[in-house]
This record gives sequence, structure tokens and C-alpha cells, in this order.
Amino acid sequence: MPDFEYTIIGAGVVGLAIAAEVARHSRHVVVLEKNPRYGLETSSRNSEVIHAGIYYPPGSLKALLCVEGRDLLYRICGERGISHNRCSKLITASKESELPRLEALYRNGRENGVRLQMLTKEEALALEPNIRTVGAIHSPDTGVLSAHELMDSFAHRAVEGGVTLQFRCEVTGISRQPEGYRVTIRENGVESSFTSEKIVNAAGLHSDEVAGLAGIDIDEAGYRLSYAKGSYFAVTPAKANLVSRLIYPVPQNEGLGVHALRDWGGRLKFGPDVEYLEPRVLDYRVDPSKAPAFAESIQRILPGITADDLTPDMSGIRPKLQKKGDPPRDFVICHEKERGLEGLVNLIGIDSPGLTASPAIARYVAGLLK
Repeated sequence: MPDFEYTIIGAGVVGLAIAAEVARHSRHVVVLEKNPRYGLETSSRNSEVIHAGIYYPPGSLKALLCVEGRDLLYRICGERGISHNRCSKLITASKESELPRLEALYRNGRENGVRLQMLTKEEALALEPNIRTVGAIHSPDTGVLSAHELMDSFAHRAVEGGVTLQFRCEVTGISRQPEGYRVTIRENGVESSFTSEKIVNAAGLHSDEVAGLAGIDIDEAGYRLSYAKGSYFAVTPAKANLVSRLIYPVPQNEGLGVHALRDWGGRLKFGPDVEYLEPRVLDYRVDPSKAPAFAESIQRILPGITADDLTPDMSGIRPKLQKKGDPPRDFVICHEKERGLEGLVNLIGIDSPGLTASPAIARYVAGLLK
């Protein structure tokens, strides 16, 4: 009999959500995390937005799991006292030529089942008088939350359910066995192994490498990740109250565009941009010289901001399945039965809206493995 029923690789918000979910029906669950604690990478370095589900192709995993996860998150935050604010959001067209794309976004979001309202210029300015707009979409179900408190809640529920959280533990090998898998790990330079009936690869930035350890050709499978860094700049306190809700531009290329958000300390921040990094480079520095380019992007939605108002804040790195310039790709959440790997689920390319979708992803993965 295997040592564990479930081994979850990666203790970001998605891995922790899955651990909390499967702990409801299994007492033999271990979560392996190579870092000293959970959530130190993508999960703690993002906008902390609860997305409504506007942007994603209808029927895609991103669309379905974002909408389900959004509703679950608001319920979870209310029940468990997690800091959150259903502050709403405007997507603003800054010039007439952007209105057709704005209308297409509206139709897409409505097809995904999202509550939205098209606003005239006057209606948008009545809500946010300092923005640049010729028309906007109002999304009342977009909000923000504390990602750290959410992860704390998932981790607490998991441990309460008997889950073992193992930190500073790197997976170095996965081999198929008659009753599941043998997982080889390295802790403090020492290698050891154990057996597990099922494996969930929720390793985020390193999920493609983990899939490779299981014998999957990640290039043939289309699993190789690109790293897309997003930097944020904070605004001087004197201008922190220019907006009262999230303000987004109409998306242009990769990502959703540099947007305005208020953090839990009341600061106004802008970000993220999109900067593709060299393979496997984890560079979290925020380059102060980006301030003029940031200001130019921000002025599309908020003309009262200049480069002098901006100071470097933080950055995050997103695991992207698409290469620079390629069209966006959906989440990969795949039970690898067809590759002869019964009981192995790979989660690859869980970028935005991964935080919003996390509780729905957990339910989906648990369903695949029942």
C-alpha cells in the first residue's frame, strides 16, 4: 500500500486549495514545497484581484473556473473573515477607436455569465471623474482580497484535515510503480523517496519541469513555460485618492494592461507590465527607469499621473504557456491517463485568473481523481 494517497507538489494558492479540498475525503495527503514556506512565488506577487470572468474565451477552463471561483471566493472570504472588497471595476476606452474592442469585451463577458453594464462617457465620469474615457464597462463583481489571508485559510483547513506540509523539500524524481508512483525528494542535500497513489503537479513556475520528471516530453506536449515578469509602481500619497475602484484599459497585447488598484494599506498602485525573461530566470527587481514608460501607459486611463509621482513597488512572475507575441492559451489541467500515467494530474500555465479560480480548480482536480 502506498505511503500517501495524494502528493501535491507546490504550496502556492492552487496547491493549498487542492490540499484543503482533498483533505475532506482523505487523511493521507502530503504537500511538498521547495521554499521555506507556502506562497512565496506567483501567489504572493500579483494584483490580488478577484476577477469577474470578462476576458476569457467562452467555454474555456479560464472562463468556467474563474466565474465559479469568483463566487466561491466571495463566500469563503465572508465565512472565514478574509479581508476583501467587492470594489468593482471600470474598463475604460480612452479614445473612440477602442470602443469596438470594448463592446466585444462586453459581449464576451456577458456570454461567460458576468454581470456587466456599458457606460457612456458621462456615466463613467460620474463614477470616476479623474479617468480618461469615452465610454466604459462597469463590472460590479470585480474585487480585491488578501492573497496571504486566503492562503493562510487554505493551509489551516488542510492541516486541520490531516495534511502534512513539507517545506524545503524539492522533488527530483517521479517514477511509475504498480500501485502508483515513487517520488524522490531532496531535503538539506539528502535524497530519499516514498510512494504515492496519486500526484497533483501544482508547481507553478516549475510545473513543466515536474511534468518532465514524470517522463513527459514537455515540448511535444506543449507544456514548456515562458516567464513573464510584471512590475508595479506605487503613487505618492497625495494622489492615492484619484480613483475609488479598479481602473483597467482596453487590453492591447499580452496581459490585461497596466491598471490602477488600491492595496490594503490604502496606496494607489499601477501594474503589471509584461516583460518576458530569459528561460528559468527569476528576477524580481523593479527597474526605476521604467517610470516614464509606466506613466505613459497610466495616462491612457488616468491623465493626472506623471513619472515623478511613481516609485518602484514590487514585481511578480507569471508562468505563461504562450511565448512572446503568441495568442493567450488556456489553463492545462490534465489527468494524464492517455500517457499511461493514471493518477497524475498536471496543472501547467496557471497564470491569471489562477488566484480567482483557485477554489474551483481544487474542486475540478478532486473530481478528476475521484
